[in-house]
Parts: sequence; structure tokens; C-alpha cells
Amino acid sequence: MENPKNVEVNIRIKLAFLWTSVTFLYIYGDYFELYIPTKTAGLVNGINLLDSPMKLFSASVLLAIPAAMIFLSVLLKPPFNRWLNIGMGVFFTLLMLLIAATSLTPWRIFYVFYAITESIITSLIVWYAAKWPRQEAMI
Repeated sequence: MENPKNVEVNIRIKLAFLWTSVTFLYIYGDYFELYIPTKTAGLVNGINLLDSPMKLFSASVLLAIPAAMIFLSVLLKPPFNRWLNIGMGVFFTLLMLLIAATSLTPWRIFYVFYAITESIITSLIVWYAAKWPRQEAMI
């Protein structure tokens, strides 16, 4: 009998937890960004990156994807699940690397840290999804 302390975790659960970690990091990064001087003034006076209803909606859709991937990773059938995780993982890895590269200022070094950490996690998502056992992924 296998030791219950060493039970293999299902790939769907691994992916869901990885997406959960990414979602928490997005929340932390956006929260800590409020501590940047003049950030809250821009929120009050409307002079900020999300200065229109469409930009705000677009950002909301973008950030809803990782949160949705938490339950989609558990819910969807393996073949589609695998490819969706690979696609979204690659997309968010590239997006976070772009954000890291464009945030290299003293006040945003924390954001670079979060973006690189998120890139590592989304790369792990791609790796786990790509290594999904073929027999299970074909069901």
C-alpha cells in the first residue's frame, strides 16, 4: 500500500493551484502599486492607465482569465484543458515578461519581482500541461 503522505496530485489540481498562485500575485502587485507616490492621486483625478471605461473593461477581462482558469483547469475535459492551459500559460508568460521589462524603475522593482515570479509560475503551467500524460489527455 502506498504511503498516504506521498499521494500523486492530479494534474488538474496542480494547474488549478498554479493559476490560484498567479491570481494572488496579480492582486498583491496591484495592491502594492497603490503605495507608489502619486498613484492614488491619479485614481482620484482620472489621470492613469485605465482612464476610460473600455480600458477598464479590457483590463478586467484580462485579469478575469487567470481566475477563470482555476476552475476551468478542474472542470474541462483533458484534451481541451491541456491546450487551453498551454495557450493561456504562454500568453501570460509573455505578457508578464513584457511588464517586467517595462517596469524597471526604482518604485516598480516590486512589480518586476511579481512579474518574473508570475512568469515562472505560468511557465510551470505550460510545462505541466505539455507533460500531461497522453492517455489521460486523450479521454
